[in-house]
Amino acid sequence: MNFSWYIAGKYFKGTKRESRFLSFIKIMAIGGVAIGSAGLLIALSIVHGFKSTINEKIVGFAPHITVNSYINDTIVRADTLETFLGNIPNVSNAQSVMTAQVMIQSARDVSGSALKGVPETGDVTNLRDYIQRGEYDISVQESGLRGIILGTSLANTIGATIGSRVTVYVIDGLPSPFNTPEILQFTLTGIYQTGLARFDDNFALTDIHSVQQLFNASPREANLVEITVSNPDRIEETFRSIQEKIQFPYVVESIFQRYRNIFAWVDLQEETIPLVIGVMIIVAAFNLIGTVLMMVLERVKDIGILKTIGAKNKVIRRIFLLEGLFVAITGLLIGIAISLLFYWLQVNYGIIPLSEENYYMSTAPVEPHFLDFIVVSVVTIVLCTLASWLPARIAAKTDPVKVLSFGK
Repeated sequence: MNFSWYIAGKYFKGTKRESRFLSFIKIMAIGGVAIGSAGLLIALSIVHGFKSTINEKIVGFAPHITVNSYINDTIVRADTLETFLGNIPNVSNAQSVMTAQVMIQSARDVSGSALKGVPETGDVTNLRDYIQRGEYDISVQESGLRGIILGTSLANTIGATIGSRVTVYVIDGLPSPFNTPEILQFTLTGIYQTGLARFDDNFALTDIHSVQQLFNASPREANLVEITVSNPDRIEETFRSIQEKIQFPYVVESIFQRYRNIFAWVDLQEETIPLVIGVMIIVAAFNLIGTVLMMVLERVKDIGILKTIGAKNKVIRRIFLLEGLFVAITGLLIGIAISLLFYWLQVNYGIIPLSEENYYMSTAPVEPHFLDFIVVSVVTIVLCTLASWLPARIAAKTDPVKVLSFGK
């Protein structure tokens, strides 16, 4: 075994005559590195989890690309536009929909809502995956009424439950005997929950023909064409392709434009939190300067003996560099173990709950990335090695004559 590694290993393990103070500061240094690396890895996994969960919910619930009229008017031949868009490369589905602001009332209360009409065969989004009660069914029910699907918050606001009769009405201008509202009744068949308040609070879905009937629109009319892309990674590419093919008076909008505030919030979290938590590793690394320096001071006589028997300066320097490195590696391994334990506990027991109204999810999501472990490990080792260099250099320059008479 290499002489420097052997001595550094002996020093790191400690000896019976080693002072309790030296053992204590060594443990504290290891603990500092462990807490710093664990904190950064946990923060990174939570940030990645936040981003993936929110992106998954929005990209799954909302259409990837929408095409509507520039003046927010209805598209007279939406079926023709739908066919044209469906033939564009990367487009997996294009669907005409009718959306409008309406009032929704149950036997207990009433609330404003956005109503979306889609073909009875189904929506282009993954709304089915978020049904909490009932089922995704907008066909005609046994009651003779069409099915309607509401978000949890909206259903709770109006006091509706599965099977309840829901009245939807819309009016243009002030109500009067000559201006009565258009009214349709539905049966509540499904209640969904995404965790995103802007969807759960004021969004209802039913058959497109019912919405066209409410607004006296023809079967070919719609005010929106929704598009999903076969590969979500190619949304921007497909968006630009559609923009080039669609002319005035149509407007093309991607999901990243429509929900830019949510995506910007997630990106901000991903950029800033690791920088803030990363300071912990820097502090822990530079605490090693004091730790290794104390090791040097406690072993000045050993340094003198090593120099007397012919140990060169670079050997002495390497011994204390290696001892600092052993502290860093031990702390890093403990930190990685803590972060993996946290991941297991959070996935299985949800030890960190969240307010769904503010964070769009009930527990903190975790998604560790292998690259993060590599980057954090390399940064920790490099910083700790640099921090150990100064005291190791001091040890190498120690005069053996002065050292052997130290304390006399």
